[in-house]
Amino acid sequence: MKISQSIRHFRRRMSIIFTMLVIAVFVASARPAPPEWDLYIPLPALALMLLGGLYLFTLAQVRKGSE
Repeated sequence: MKISQSIRHFRRRMSIIFTMLVIAVFVASARPAPPEWDLYIPLPALALMLLGGLYLFTLAQVRKGSE
């Protein structure tokens, strides 16, 4: 399996995890006094998806430029 395919699969899984984390934050924020740090829980998943997306975007641009 190519590295780009692996990254695509990883990003799909991370998007599911990210969505579940965001839903969990919304549920937790319904409490009377939610802690401030719980808003930052989804950020590591978002950062990993950003890095993978930037890699795939750059890969597509490099391939387009070489044609």
